[in-house]
Amino acid sequence: MSDNQQPIVLGKLGSSHGIKGWLKITSYADSVEGIFDYSPWLIKEQGVWREVKVAQWRFQGKALVAELEGVTTREHAQMLTNCEIAILPEQMKELADDEFYHRDLIGCEVTNINGYNMGIVDQIVATGSNDVLLVKANAKDAFGKAERMIPFVPEQFVKQVDVQGKQILVDWDPDF
Repeated sequence: MSDNQQPIVLGKLGSSHGIKGWLKITSYADSVEGIFDYSPWLIKEQGVWREVKVAQWRFQGKALVAELEGVTTREHAQMLTNCEIAILPEQMKELADDEFYHRDLIGCEVTNINGYNMGIVDQIVATGSNDVLLVKANAKDAFGKAERMIPFVPEQFVKQVDVQGKQILVDWDPDF
């Protein structure tokens, strides 16, 4: 599978719930029930992705539980515990021109407003108040940095994002 076809993980199957094959669901979606906006799911079972469909789901207290088609026993559900839940990239919702997904930022080159190349976005860390770009510095960084943590705060620190050109312009001192 190419990088553009790699499944996007949205959650994880938890422990079995009841005796009829229902499973607890851990959702990484913005709204926890948002994981059910996508169908079919891919689940990674013994290292292999396979397609599954949700027959029904509900809140059980504050937790989510779901019944997957073909899973009718507690024993079968237990075998799926801890499997990742994913979708294919083409299932993702279309975004406006000025919006992007976190995965779109990985690999972008980060340059500050003075033209200094800060490095490449290695990952995005969600902190609650704002996301943080973890930027892997260039091997011969003039400031001796191995990595930088730059708050992803549009207009204040992040001045421009060009997803197509894989470029991010920031107002950030390279010595931080």
